[in-house]
Amino acid sequence: MPVNIAELEEVIRNAFPVSHLEIEDQSSGCGESYAVLLVSEAFEGKTTLARHRLINEALKAHIAQMHAFSQKTFTPKQYGAHLAKGQ
Repeated sequence: MPVNIAELEEVIRNAFPVSHLEIEDQSSGCGESYAVLLVSEAFEGKTTLARHRLINEALKAHIAQMHAFSQKTFTPKQYGAHLAKGQ
């Protein structure tokens, strides 16, 4: 069964305090490849690896149904700096 954006968003919003969230279906609508950009205060003081592990754990059942999953994680301060750089 393909994964949809609404399911991913619900799980993420229930697992993390979300400041900003972008979910992109990169599989032309078939639900097998997603990219997630998540900004959360929950990432303060955590390494990138630790952040990714948190997301992977929260989305474990959904990721198992995907062909590809990528993620970018930021604290609100980091995301502000990221936007300021224009990336």
